[in-house]
Amino acid sequence: MNYLYIVATIALTVFGQIAIKMQVLKAGALPAEAGAKLAFLVKLLLNPWIIAAFAAAFLASVTWMGAMSKFQLSHAYPFMALNFVIVLGLSAWLFQEPLSLTRLAGVALICIGTVVAAQG
Repeated sequence: MNYLYIVATIALTVFGQIAIKMQVLKAGALPAEAGAKLAFLVKLLLNPWIIAAFAAAFLASVTWMGAMSKFQLSHAYPFMALNFVIVLGLSAWLFQEPLSLTRLAGVALICIGTVVAAQG
């Protein structure tokens, strides 16, 4: 049951990253001119999905505090590497980002490292 704090932290963090990427893609490229750039960023900050992503980041911090009350940091923190694994998979699926052999090898190393670090 205590691992739910870690799972919630990961899920909320991944949600925030994916939501921001979706909305930034929808909004288009960042303008070059300073005034237009500021208006672009303010418009993004007022986007309900971006607000939800920030709320998810806050809630991820809250669930991480719960995890810290149950686990040693050196045990729990390696699980945060799973954010990279999940975001890589979702970015390939949702945004058609390339999955190279090098990236897959890196993900495999992250998974192995997470298992090893969590054991010790």
